[in-house]
Amino acid sequence: MAFDKDSIIASLKEASISDLNDLVKAIEEEFDVSAAAPVAVAGAAGGDAAAAKDEFDVELTEVGQEKVKVIKAVREITGLGLKDSKDLVDKAPSVVKEGVAQADADEMKAKLEEVGASVTLK
Repeated sequence: MAFDKDSIIASLKEASISDLNDLVKAIEEEFDVSAAAPVAVAGAAGGDAAAAKDEFDVELTEVGQEKVKVIKAVREITGLGLKDSKDLVDKAPSVVKEGVAQADADEMKAKLEEVGASVTLK
């Protein structure tokens, strides 16, 4: 019997998620393997992961000369109250927002730098 990968792929496209899950479990049991990615492979790809990073932390590193304007910008970005925004600015360097998409992070950085603050994206 010849191995026909095209028909197998066609069958997989028509299968439901639960059917595919059952298939993965059956293959793991039959061949004594795991479908989980090995940790060593994920660690080796660390350099590529940094290049493909899609979530950033916006960190206020320095307040600058216009502290009041920075507090207002932080308040606008975070939605925090005045006191909480002031506390966050006073504790600089501090993270203003975590897990933000790159476009949003760049926009936040621009707003903060516009009022004289120094910002780092991590």
